[in-house]
Amino acid sequence: MTDLGQRLADTGYALGWSVVKRLPEPVATAAFRRIADLVWRRRGGGVLQLEANLRRVVGSDATPEQLRALSREGMRSYLRYYQEAFRLPVWDRETVLARMECDLTLLDKCSARGKGVIFALPHMGNWDHAGAWITLKGYPFTTVAERLKPESLYKRFLDYRESLGMEVLPLTGGEGNTFGTLARRLREGRLLCLLSDRDLTTAGVPVTFFGEQTRMAAGPAALAVQTGAALIPVTLAWDGKILRATLHPEIEVPGEGDRREKIAVMTQRVADAYARAIARDPQDWHMLQPLWIADLDRRRLARIGEAK
Repeated sequence: MTDLGQRLADTGYALGWSVVKRLPEPVATAAFRRIADLVWRRRGGGVLQLEANLRRVVGSDATPEQLRALSREGMRSYLRYYQEAFRLPVWDRETVLARMECDLTLLDKCSARGKGVIFALPHMGNWDHAGAWITLKGYPFTTVAERLKPESLYKRFLDYRESLGMEVLPLTGGEGNTFGTLARRLREGRLLCLLSDRDLTTAGVPVTFFGEQTRMAAGPAALAVQTGAALIPVTLAWDGKILRATLHPEIEVPGEGDRREKIAVMTQRVADAYARAIARDPQDWHMLQPLWIADLDRRRLARIGEAK
């Protein structure tokens, strides 16, 4: 993104957080749906990439008309995330709690061990709402955020997420070692929530995802191997006005293999859990960026090769 594009993005987010929260909810909902449909009809790069990604999910049997209808719902879901993000700071406690449902039995059980818990999430539904909800349920947590440009935009997201009760560490450019801080939080018995369906570094783990090769973040599995914390994939999808979260079975550390092999096996199992949930609710998976190796540009592939 150019410097001008970064400044425009920063201005847009600033307006969103200052204006959208003041709109009546039906007005905001209608406006964001119209924006989603307009972006979808223009068929820019993000929409085309979303369709390329969804094609892997629904398979080659889906007709072009079915795929386009699904991508339209996907764009509406994607813009719903932003609509709610801009309004979340003014939602009261009752609204945050009433608009999400999740069975926390597994979290309670794993937390009782005292070794911490890692939630690994894909870009589904509204992970910020889920974070605010679980904090209100008595589980404050730590997460990691991509360092957006310009710095003022990163700061806006940092302030926003911290206002919801999250501790946010930068993926890059922060003070100290982010991985070490996350490990310390787990040893304190805390919860981590980490988005991991995209490899934002060159250190991701190769996985098979919907039958094709890609790479996913190694962090959740690596932290579980190092600390003994429970690793639980969590997926999100909207059901009308309710955001439903699913805690998938804990992914245990394999008894055999070296550290790298254990991380690879666990990351593949995380990917498998994501795939099952995304296949069930593909419209709520917000992946508008290249993900599979076949779609990555040559420069990024070269960086990945150099990091091996």
